[in-house]
Amino acid sequence: QLPPSPPHFTGRTDVTYALSRLLAGDGDEEGTPPVAVVSGMAGVGKSALALHVAHGLRERFPDGQLYVNLHGATPGMTPLTPDQALAALLRDLGVEPQRSPQHPDAASALLRSLLAPTRTLMVLDDAATAAQVRPLLPAGSGCAVIVTSRSPLAALDGAGRFPLEPLSGRDSAALLRAVSGRAGLDAGHPLVELAGRLPLALRIVAARLAARRALTPDALAELLAASDGRLHHLEHDDLSVRRSLEVALDALCGSEREADQDAAAALARIGALDLPTYGVPLLARLLGVAERRAEAALDRLVDVALLDETAYGRYAPHDLVRDFAREAARQNGCGVMGTDVAESALHWYAESALQSLLAIMPDGLDRVDRMRGVVERLSAPRTDGSGDGSGDGSGGRAAGAVSPMTTDQAFAWGDTELANVIAVADRYGRSSALLPVLVRCIFSYLKRRGRLAEADLLTRLAVTAARRTGDREGEAQALTDLAGLNYVSGRSGAALERIDEALVLWRELDHVSCVHRGVINRGLLLEALGRYDEAAEALRQSMDLAKALDDPLSEAFALSNLGNIYEHTDARAAIDCHKRSLAIGEAEGHVGVRQEAHCDIGYSFLALGEPAAALTHFEESLRIHDEAEDWHNESRVRLGTVRALRELSRTCDAVRECDDLLDRAEARADNHRAGLARHQRGLLLYADGHVEEAYAQWEAALAALDGTDSSEVVGELKGLLAAGSEGAEGVPVPQQG
Repeated sequence: QLPPSPPHFTGRTDVTYALSRLLAGDGDEEGTPPVAVVSGMAGVGKSALALHVAHGLRERFPDGQLYVNLHGATPGMTPLTPDQALAALLRDLGVEPQRSPQHPDAASALLRSLLAPTRTLMVLDDAATAAQVRPLLPAGSGCAVIVTSRSPLAALDGAGRFPLEPLSGRDSAALLRAVSGRAGLDAGHPLVELAGRLPLALRIVAARLAARRALTPDALAELLAASDGRLHHLEHDDLSVRRSLEVALDALCGSEREADQDAAAALARIGALDLPTYGVPLLARLLGVAERRAEAALDRLVDVALLDETAYGRYAPHDLVRDFAREAARQNGCGVMGTDVAESALHWYAESALQSLLAIMPDGLDRVDRMRGVVERLSAPRTDGSGDGSGDGSGGRAAGAVSPMTTDQAFAWGDTELANVIAVADRYGRSSALLPVLVRCIFSYLKRRGRLAEADLLTRLAVTAARRTGDREGEAQALTDLAGLNYVSGRSGAALERIDEALVLWRELDHVSCVHRGVINRGLLLEALGRYDEAAEALRQSMDLAKALDDPLSEAFALSNLGNIYEHTDARAAIDCHKRSLAIGEAEGHVGVRQEAHCDIGYSFLALGEPAAALTHFEESLRIHDEAEDWHNESRVRLGTVRALRELSRTCDAVRECDDLLDRAEARADNHRAGLARHQRGLLLYADGHVEEAYAQWEAALAALDGTDSSEVVGELKGLLAAGSEGAEGVPVPQQG
């Protein structure tokens, strides 16, 4: 009964063992025979695994092995009805057609009675639904059933489930070599990933190589890598990845069910908008339907194996399904225009980022300035064909409507969607007027989370888009944000150039509060560059502007930066400035001002050689950090804490805090702060007698900091390493850090 065992079966060792073990058992306590559902996308090797296992269990089922292809997703075939499948199985068991019961229930009962005393293995290949399978299941405890289906058939109670993923790179290469007869193909060859590690695609690739000896693997890889050409080349004889995928889409498009129609439309939207993952709210906006319908559509795509649910509520297609979805979008089978879809996505992300900004950024003039004109731009009538957010009248949330967020929800949204924001900005936003709006709204999340590399990329894209679309305010805000990123990365020279560009625009726009903030930042940058007189003059100007604005918080920020300048010459005067800033922060209830003031006071006490007093303020600043997460301030506080502990000779505590800071910095790709942490770690190691390890840390620190504005630390590192290379004994370890 069984078709031949598949030749060149490769890999799947663990699932083969688990599947064989389940089927070889004697059923559950009630005597129900074991049923295994092998599921997965088209071409992933479900049937091959089922037949491989079935042949391996022949001795365990001496009374026979029954096989029926239910044609649930066979190109050009209509799925068998349960009646047709029952008739085929009864015929295979020797029941003459004229004696086969006509009523389905009677036929199913006869099948169960015939199999009950036997040890028979049944393979039900390519099932469409659980309803197609249930009447075919035997009742005898000596029997077992393997079902293959693109769907996991969740409605089939009591079944063991074995979802298949594509092969590993190593097994993919082994299959390529075995079928093609070509040596030298390993897991790193481009053909492995270009075939998506999908057994069907790998067999097609291998068959093409076997059929044309002049076709080299590298040449075939170039054909597959060509834009939009991969599925065309993944066909050979009767094997076709495209046709295998078309079966599912054709069934969805031909269905009268709302969820199926929505699923077909959703696949086309996915093809028109290339993102790492997709969520329900975004798809609701793109489809112009309520979230309930969008969720049902995505679940249907999972059910027919055109999408994977990679995490709860997050969906992604296999790479070859992405290619297929792009074709569906281009063919306009569901009326999709790619530009409209991308603009609709940018609009939804900008609206969502605005809600995250409102949740994360405290009230005040800074927030007012950052939101200037944003609501008006996002409220303008849209022409992207994505619906007006009013819903579809079918209940549930409106079509992609964005709800207000709590702070936790805002951070969670950013963590989930950041990869998509980068993708949509980079691929579709460079000439969109929406991109500067999106970036200015999400910047607060990026800064607070310490996602410096992502923030740098997005702000640069925002500058480009703002210039292309003539958005001078968006350009000024993006340049201001880019200057801040350059500063925290230790590139104050570049930051000064950006802030000067921004100030020209802010003055032309006559946005006094933004000019004030730019002047403050300019003073901070001049101080970082050692141009103290110019810095002091800029900050005095900022104090005058703050008074003109009658904005206490602006005055607090100016006092903070003025204190940083005084720290170089008069640390007591610096502390006085920082305490005045702290008093304003407490009066205004501004968490960020309070946190920064305590941090600055701590550094002033370090400058005075009073690490115990410094530590008290660092600890208070870190406590406040729990109320308002901000990586830049947090990292400054943690670095100051390490220095204070080291100077207090609390070495173990300093090492623990330093290692924690280094881990946090590296997790955020903050090379500048990581370099400063490694400098401190080297000092701690050297003081503890671990000289070689200290030099290794200092070398890594110098590599990270050389070329930044941390000239004092860089000079110290070069001196330490130079002394070490000369074999000097007792290299002096400076205490100022």
